[in-house]
Amino acid sequence: MTTTAKPANSGPKLAPPPLNPPERLLMGPGPSNPDPRVLTALGASPVGHLDPYFVELMDQTMGALRNVYRTANHHTLPISGTGSAGLEAIMLNVLEAGDSAVVAVTGYFGRRLAEMASRAGADVRTIEAGPGDIVDPIDLEKMLAARPAKVVAFVHVETTTGACQPIGPMVSVAHRYGAMVVMDCVTSLGGIPIDIDAMGVDAAGSCTQKCLGAPPGLGPITVGPRAMAAVRSRKHKPHTWYLDLGLLFQYWGEESGEKKRAFHHTAPIAAIYGMHEALRLVLDEGLEARWARHTAAHNTLLRGLGRLGLSLFTPQANRCPTINVVNVPAGVDEAKVRSRLLTMGVEMGGGLGPLAGKVWRIGVMGFNASDIRVERLIGSLDEALRAERKS
Repeated sequence: MTTTAKPANSGPKLAPPPLNPPERLLMGPGPSNPDPRVLTALGASPVGHLDPYFVELMDQTMGALRNVYRTANHHTLPISGTGSAGLEAIMLNVLEAGDSAVVAVTGYFGRRLAEMASRAGADVRTIEAGPGDIVDPIDLEKMLAARPAKVVAFVHVETTTGACQPIGPMVSVAHRYGAMVVMDCVTSLGGIPIDIDAMGVDAAGSCTQKCLGAPPGLGPITVGPRAMAAVRSRKHKPHTWYLDLGLLFQYWGEESGEKKRAFHHTAPIAAIYGMHEALRLVLDEGLEARWARHTAAHNTLLRGLGRLGLSLFTPQANRCPTINVVNVPAGVDEAKVRSRLLTMGVEMGGGLGPLAGKVWRIGVMGFNASDIRVERLIGSLDEALRAERKS
């Protein structure tokens, strides 16, 4: 009996449909909408990751990032990975088994820093504040006086609660007891004042998709001399190959300025293009002007929320402009309101952890830190609330 073979393409189609993402105004805790010029840069012609043009671009990107961080630290680069990868790179390189670390916890992301320190093998102690509160530096001092630590780590702006931990007092106490300071500034870099060198922060990590105004995918970090000395004096290699700072700077370049680079990994070329353009736009605008723009947009948001009868969860003394945590009114299904907003092309975040179902999180960051975008959110939220209350 003769059988006829079926054509190779006669079976079910395996290819996904063409890409067609919806247009969204991203006013949640991140990502935020990039500037259109950044999106254009992402589509520029790729080159090799060791191409002379790209090596020069790496140097330019590092230099621009230093200016945004306001630091002279040579060891400042975008880690190939999201902001979480950048922070993990810091913790796994600075800490090793047997070290002592104290982590100030003001929410989910503080607990995540503590987990990273623990996975590095450190003996981790935490100081915890309630939702919306910040850690009192006096409590940090008591803990360090009882037993010193190699590292004190904290989150500058806790994305889950909107609480902003003042930098200066934490650094002052930590340094008084000989500890290095590691700071998570994921929700603050580029949106509110940060001056790494003037404030004495030893290492800091952020992200691209919030106030810097690029898509997610890179973890911009800066590591100062004290922290790098700790990295170089380790007894054992860090428990990571991909995030080993010693290896990474053989690729990104050491202080000597040698242009010849050793292969480490294939850098995400398009993502670096986007970050280069985003940093260029930040510095072209000017940091002070950008900080002021974020504050102005935050104030516009507060006025709009007031018109809707909505209030912020975070105590006024602890608030910052970039992430605004809003109390959900009694009797309102917060998830349904967010779902209605999505049908209007607007995204707003819900609560996380203990605040799930109780708050909304509104980001005013980067390209979206503008009156026109904030007013669009307020108008859409007004409409969604009215519709939900009638249903």
